[in-house]
Amino acid sequence: QVQVVESGGGLVQAGGSLRLSCAASTSRFSIVLMGWYRQAPGSQRELVASIDDSGSAKYADSVKGRFTISRDNAENTVSLEMNSLKPEDTAVYYCKAVAGFSGGPWYNYWGQGAQVTVSS
Repeated sequence: QVQVVESGGGLVQAGGSLRLSCAASTSRFSIVLMGWYRQAPGSQRELVASIDDSGSAKYADSVKGRFTISRDNAENTVSLEMNSLKPEDTAVYYCKAVAGFSGGPWYNYWGQGAQVTVSS
């Protein structure tokens, strides 16, 4: 099993910055991918950014150039630095860890979510 715990988030004015952090704890599994998703009221959960254990990162087009994801493989932590925030970035942000035994199968583990609110 994997426990995923997020921290950070909060309220910020448009143009400001916030940082989200996530820690995944496991004594048995390898974590191959960590990422951030978000869900705004009335909308589906969407990928914001992800990073694999080689450091390869992917971003949603809406956040490219503004958000940066980083990962510490040794600590199983991932962070999301969010700059130039816009009101449309307002959502609950969820951390996901993809983990399992080497070679698979792989399972998704989610954090409890962190609220990010950007005021105009």
